[in-house]
Amino acid sequence: MKQILFSGVIGLFLTLIGTPLLIKLLARKGYGQYIRDDGPREHASKRGTPTMGGIAFILATIAAYFLSKLITGYPPTYSGILVLGLMFGMGLVGFLDDYIKIVKRRSLGLRAKAKMAGQLIVGISFAVLSLMFADARGNTPASTKLSFITDFGWTIGPVLFVVWALFMILAMSNGVNLTDGLDGLATGASVLVFGAYTFIGVWQFQESCANAQTLTNPAACYEVRDPLDLAVIASALMGACLGFLWWNTSPAKIFMGDTGSLALGGVLTGLAILSRTELLVAIMGGLFVLITMSVVIQVGSFRLTGKRVFRMAPLQHHFELKGWSEVLVVVRFWIIQGICVIVGLGLFYAGWAAEK
Repeated sequence: MKQILFSGVIGLFLTLIGTPLLIKLLARKGYGQYIRDDGPREHASKRGTPTMGGIAFILATIAAYFLSKLITGYPPTYSGILVLGLMFGMGLVGFLDDYIKIVKRRSLGLRAKAKMAGQLIVGISFAVLSLMFADARGNTPASTKLSFITDFGWTIGPVLFVVWALFMILAMSNGVNLTDGLDGLATGASVLVFGAYTFIGVWQFQESCANAQTLTNPAACYEVRDPLDLAVIASALMGACLGFLWWNTSPAKIFMGDTGSLALGGVLTGLAILSRTELLVAIMGGLFVLITMSVVIQVGSFRLTGKRVFRMAPLQHHFELKGWSEVLVVVRFWIIQGICVIVGLGLFYAGWAAEK
């Protein structure tokens, strides 16, 4: 358990002191955010704010994970390496996208095909590798069964699993990307979900089937390969995002950019897949799903009827145009995210209690 504490504290410390250094570096190089002219007028003042801030919490999370291992003497696990690799890979795709936006001075970075190709390469690599590296009990990091609060149903096979994993990675990473439209919104919402996954990892470790002989109810145990290591990463992410939020909250001194949003969506999906909570993440990350659906509804309605449902999509901008202040939208959306996390954790515990 010391690993979890150390990783969270180190992640927090590194982004608190590292982010302002990154801000100075990016500002000196002129790497500022490009603001669309068709967005809310209040956003025009954000033009030129340093972006690509996701670099700060990506590096802080990786450093926190390995430093916690070094301090406690526990070795890294395959599950931990895979999740961090997914985060880094998606962050790299986002970094290239951000860099091109800055250099070309335009709102669009990588071409759609190039961006999709990068995400596919990272996602397929993660999905394939996660079905390898079985432990002594025969458990690989991921399972070819669908999962909610644990695995259920029939095995879908490795090919369909890769397709399913790719869908989840793309959906969640783009969901976080769409949410990252207001100062601190995506960062704060992510902190709440990573806190929940820290709890889930600890719970699954305590109720692991590997400890079935010491459990009061072995039937309710979890077959997860490295649950404690997933909690270590979730804690590192929670701490790193909290430290970044200090500088990202309104008025933001730095934006995470696609570098951060794609990385957060990727690592959140990785935690869900490897902890066997694939469908549960849609509830605990409910804000990301809600905002994504607002875009789907807006585009679908306009194409079918020529009319828009919202004043502007994603959803947070609709409320801005209705007269809500940016801070008001962010705080209320954080509350929505908190409710989603509470409901998700409630369902997770209820599923365990039902088997007890």
